Amino acid sequence: MLAKVWADKGSRPTAIKQTEYKWVYILGAVNPANGKSSALVSPTVNTDYMNHHLRFISEEAGSDVHVVLVLDRAGWHIAKDLQVPSNITLLHLPPYSPELNPIERLWAYMKRYYLSNRVYENYDEIFQVAKWAWNKINPDRFRSICNTGWITRREY
Repeated sequence: MLAKVWADKGSRPTAIKQTEYKWVYILGAVNPANGKSSALVSPTVNTDYMNHHLRFISEEAGSDVHVVLVLDRAGWHIAKDLQVPSNITLLHLPPYSPELNPIERLWAYMKRYYLSNRVYENYDEIFQVAKWAWNKINPDRFRSICNTGWITRREY
C-alpha cells in the first residue's frame, strides 16, 4: 500500500509498491482511557478468531472489570456463534460510520507509519511486521489516537 510522503516542491518521489496480495489481519482493542491494548494477529478473520480475541480481552481485563467493546458490523462481529464473555458488552456502531470507530484511526496510523511503502519478502515477514507494528505503539500513543469525546467519561 502506498502512503503520502513529504518531498521537495516540484519533485516526484518514488515509492516501492507490492504488487502481490497476501493478507494478515489484526484484531485489536484499546482502552482509550489508559492506553492498554490487546491484539490478535491472524491469517484470516472469522467467528473462531473473534471468539479467541474476545476470550483474550476478557482474561486480560480480569473478571472484576467490565469491557464495552466498540465494533462495526463486520460478519464476525455479529455472528450468531459468537461467544461473548460475561464481562464484555458489544457496542455495535451504526452501519457505514467508520468515523465513529476509534480503532479505525489506529489502523490508519499503523498503515501510514509502519506498514506502507514497503515490499515484504514473504508471508512470514508480513506476519512479523504486523506484530512488530502493534508492539511498537506505547500506551500513551494508543490513548492519544483512540481517545474520543463520545467514549471518554466526562465529569460535569
